[in-house]
Amino acid sequence: MNLKFGTDGIRGPVESKITPEACLKIGHATGLVMKELGWNTVVIGKDTRISGYMLESALQAGFIAAGVNVNLLGPIPTPGVAYLTKTLRNKFGVVISASHNDFLDNGIKIFNEDGEKISREVEKRIEKYLSSNLSPVETSQIGKAYRFDESGPRYIEFCKSTVPSEISFSSLRIVIDCANGACYKVSPEIFEELGAEVITIGNEPDGYNINQDCGSTHPEIIKDAVVKHRADYGISLDGDGDRVIIVDEKGNILDGDDLLFILAFANPNRTGPWSGVVGTHMSNLGFEDGIKKLGYKFVRADVGDKYVSEMLSKKGWLLGGETSGHIICKDLVSTGDGTIAALKVISSLLLLEKRPSEVLTNYTKIPQINSAVKVKNKDIINDQELKLLLNEIESDLTVGRVLVRPSGTEPKIRIMVEAPEEKVARKFANDIEKIIESKS
Repeated sequence: MNLKFGTDGIRGPVESKITPEACLKIGHATGLVMKELGWNTVVIGKDTRISGYMLESALQAGFIAAGVNVNLLGPIPTPGVAYLTKTLRNKFGVVISASHNDFLDNGIKIFNEDGEKISREVEKRIEKYLSSNLSPVETSQIGKAYRFDESGPRYIEFCKSTVPSEISFSSLRIVIDCANGACYKVSPEIFEELGAEVITIGNEPDGYNINQDCGSTHPEIIKDAVVKHRADYGISLDGDGDRVIIVDEKGNILDGDDLLFILAFANPNRTGPWSGVVGTHMSNLGFEDGIKKLGYKFVRADVGDKYVSEMLSKKGWLLGGETSGHIICKDLVSTGDGTIAALKVISSLLLLEKRPSEVLTNYTKIPQINSAVKVKNKDIINDQELKLLLNEIESDLTVGRVLVRPSGTEPKIRIMVEAPEEKVARKFANDIEKIIESKS
């Protein structure tokens, strides 16, 4: 089995990669590493994919065979698992999810005792055991499984507690797109209990429709819903709830850069842990310039909320995220949390008594084109003809950037081009797409 950790855990098609056998081995290998570290309890959550039922059973069997006790959380957002891993004082937390991918894929994400994605060092230790034979512990030492039925209510109360007591959402009408995923129950309830009038879409999961023409990868859905219902805000989550896109009252789509800028603008304390913001190589150049003009330092991490979190820890800062909508508010949570980010953005705007457009006039994005080409072999990234083209484009760009990279979660090559004019960025992106397609 080619089971290796990527940008965000181990992910792939259920029929060929994330099979029951694979999950059995992942559970067993992870359990062995846990035992070496002196830990013997894990919590397991999942999203709403049909394969989750099957893979949950295999994964827990692997842990139990390694002598690790299991607490089953049921369907719950990925950040909810991170939160419960920390507060229940379990030493590892595992999520069965392929995030924004469709139902044909699934994956495994693993958190440590602090609710953060495990380090590359721990991943390597797990990968080492994945290549060995599965050998259960003695029968007297096998683990036990329990079902924890309070995961949803616990997470709901935590999310509500992050909103200042002086803030009320009672004047707001909010549309929430739950992507037919893990947030379909908890997120609408959170906003309702805070007083908002909530209109929910994407809240009828059937195991197959997760992320299907809905959620944060299809923001046009929430845009239309906000205009139709004359809502104040639209909140679009992804299938496992760790990323968010927000739409304002006029239907303007706010990506992760915009949300980070609002949070940075609203923060009056710009010293110490609040002195800097972490983005990624995908963050817009205009966003970087705007953040610096607010008086913050700015650094870029590799793409992936895990790497943003690691950079925040390295710098000792508290705010960072990705353009895609992974927002990490480390004063509140340990990982990307779409619901928490939405709560904090809307709370910040209420405190400021401003609309998003009033804040976002303080920075201007440079035109950026993003696309992806499906490939059979990601090694195309090393093709000499492609490298030559990229060098030519970079030399032509007086202002802007070009970034071509293999996706860490899908069989795709991702392309990002920034240029002073959109038509120039689009032309360069098309040129790159054509050469990759000709070689795939």
